[in-house]
Amino acid sequence: MPLFANPSRHDTSPTPSPTPAPAPAPRHDIGFWLVGGVFAAAMAFSTIPAPLYGYYRERDGFSTFMITVIFAAYGVGVIASLFLAGHTSDWFGRRRLIWAALAAETTAAVIFLVWPALPGLLVARVATGVGVGLVTATATAHMGELHAVSRPGQGPARADRMAVLANLGGLALGPLVAGLLAQYVAHPLTVPYLVFLVVFVVAAGLVWTVPETVDLGSPRPRYRPQRVSIPAVGRPQYYAVAVAAFAAFSILGLFTSVSSGFVSGTLHHTSPLLSGSITFVVFGAAATAQIAAAGVPADRQLRVGLALVAAGVLILTGGVWGSSLALFVVGGVLAGAGAGLSFKGALSTAAGLALPESRSEAIAGLLLVAFIGLVLPVVGIGVATTSVSLPSALLGFATGLLLVTAAVGIRLRSLAASPPN
Repeated sequence: MPLFANPSRHDTSPTPSPTPAPAPAPRHDIGFWLVGGVFAAAMAFSTIPAPLYGYYRERDGFSTFMITVIFAAYGVGVIASLFLAGHTSDWFGRRRLIWAALAAETTAAVIFLVWPALPGLLVARVATGVGVGLVTATATAHMGELHAVSRPGQGPARADRMAVLANLGGLALGPLVAGLLAQYVAHPLTVPYLVFLVVFVVAAGLVWTVPETVDLGSPRPRYRPQRVSIPAVGRPQYYAVAVAAFAAFSILGLFTSVSSGFVSGTLHHTSPLLSGSITFVVFGAAATAQIAAAGVPADRQLRVGLALVAAGVLILTGGVWGSSLALFVVGGVLAGAGAGLSFKGALSTAAGLALPESRSEAIAGLLLVAFIGLVLPVVGIGVATTSVSLPSALLGFATGLLLVTAAVGIRLRSLAASPPN
């Protein structure tokens, strides 16, 4: 998700020079778009398997539980990378971390191609997660700094919008591209990874042309993992919005793991393009909602987002049990929009509760809870399918999520009504 990079400690605004020099703005502006494109490609690669899991199930006999385990491997890679190395571009430079992310994604693509057995899929998904954890914070910060140099008279709105589009837009694009290739090109479990392998190799060369925005001459601090802390002030509110982030990411996890099983197995629509298109519109709704909510107070984003998540989950569950593709899609779009709003509101609230010097640590704590939400409920669905049907497992997921959103909404309303201490 966007907008959680550590703010740069380096002043990237252009400084006056007594002698004429070529203006750096054009290179920085081109670099802004290149980094955005690399960011989008990396995020798209992470969701490529979403419409392809049916092919893996047919080829290898994977159960729904095994599909969720493969998906969980991605979440493990993201969490480990985000907290062990995602913040180190402040020390080693933005370009180096982006290259490292591209190296991880390239490695994953090669593994998908040459080691298609279950152990290879697990390793490839972990490597994909590592790349995503490296690129997300780094590219978001890099775009903000490149924008500040190329357009010093403008505020950060353009960079923020681009971060949303590259992140959620990339996540949306991956299943659509994979679905198109699987539908109309031979070798659906090979061609999508080959296409992105070429993209990453080209991207690595293009990143070389992007200006570095970190002063690499500064002394590097001693390495430490990203700290995770919870602000003492407003801690009850922080806990509440962290749970909201958990709920938001559980929706995103659902549509990048087992939703294709509902579409093909329960709703009897086996087209990979259709499955990929549904995931595309869900993530597209999340991105659109976040962009449209610019300037809306965080508490309102949370209230509306949680309500949309609850309504969407009810409708899509009804679609599965009533064998209605239309209801499933409508519910997914509403839930996706709600997830985008909920997370944006939670992120803004968490950042606002923390002191400036501990803001990144507070955001890191929120992200930890959010990524647990990405993985844990989906694995729970997989475990449940060993005993009950997939629609029944979804009903359990929906019930739990409705209880969580209701509890968070009530808690936030109670905190807003309480007088400050």
